[in-house]
Amino acid sequence: MTQAAILVSAPSFTDDERARIEEVGVTVYAVTPEERAALPEEVRAGVRAIANKGHKPIDGAQMDLFPNLEIIAQFGVGYDAIDVAAASARGIRVTNTPDVLNEDVADLALAMMLAWSREILRGDGWVRDGTWGQGQELPLNRKMSGAPVGIAGMGRIGRAIADRCAGFGMPVHYTSRSAKDTPEGWTYHGEDVVALAEAVEWLVVAVVGGAHTQGYLSREAIQALGPRGVVINIARGTCIDEEALIEALEAGEIAGAGLDVFYNEPHVNPRLIALPNVLLQPHQASSTVETRRDMSIAQCANLAAYFAGLPLPTPVN
Repeated sequence: MTQAAILVSAPSFTDDERARIEEVGVTVYAVTPEERAALPEEVRAGVRAIANKGHKPIDGAQMDLFPNLEIIAQFGVGYDAIDVAAASARGIRVTNTPDVLNEDVADLALAMMLAWSREILRGDGWVRDGTWGQGQELPLNRKMSGAPVGIAGMGRIGRAIADRCAGFGMPVHYTSRSAKDTPEGWTYHGEDVVALAEAVEWLVVAVVGGAHTQGYLSREAIQALGPRGVVINIARGTCIDEEALIEALEAGEIAGAGLDVFYNEPHVNPRLIALPNVLLQPHQASSTVETRRDMSIAQCANLAAYFAGLPLPTPVN
């Protein structure tokens, strides 16, 4: 095995994505910690970059396997699986692929809101199984347009979601570390997610993942939503107190939820699966052909810029 410039560290890269990485530099594939540790010493010494994808942790111990590692390029906007502090301490740069997935994630958030409120899946089932054909009408469902919505985390994705909600005539409330330049009438709640929940019927979690947002949507905030409240999560499963959410859903303390992310995914808590008032998705918010292509291009642009000595397009540290 020859020395490699780029370690491809995840099994989920497609053939096209691998081909783009290979255009940037010589590659070696080692997708588990055990495989990486088993690489010959001379191969590990030749690795200058890691092309990462998914949510498998890359911690300081993994970085130390590669004494000449200089950059970790993440495929995705979220980089909470990478120990950025450990990377910075070792002089290792970290990049991600923001912006290119904003629209798809926002689209899915709105799709879940509409599907939940208008009972799209139930209606589809009634047509297919003949229930409607037998003369039974679907019970009246719930109007979404005009209802107040809260965006927990007014970053790039949060803003894209808010703009769509505004198009449905929904009064927009939001939390963020600082007030944003928003249209007149949008309400800023600082970082007080409880106050946000008290003001809205729909609450969309759009904060970045990581230790600092663990349990961001707390038990108190979930309870503050009240019986018409619906939680939508397209961020990370860790951003919600999942146990508190399940208890509130089971007790009818809130109306429902639409979830694209979970604790311990893809192994979803059976109590969530059993709930009829929850819409579940398989972490697919950015899963379109166009966006995944653009994410791959952005990841490789960071790698190519680094090797060429150029400024990184989207640095994290």
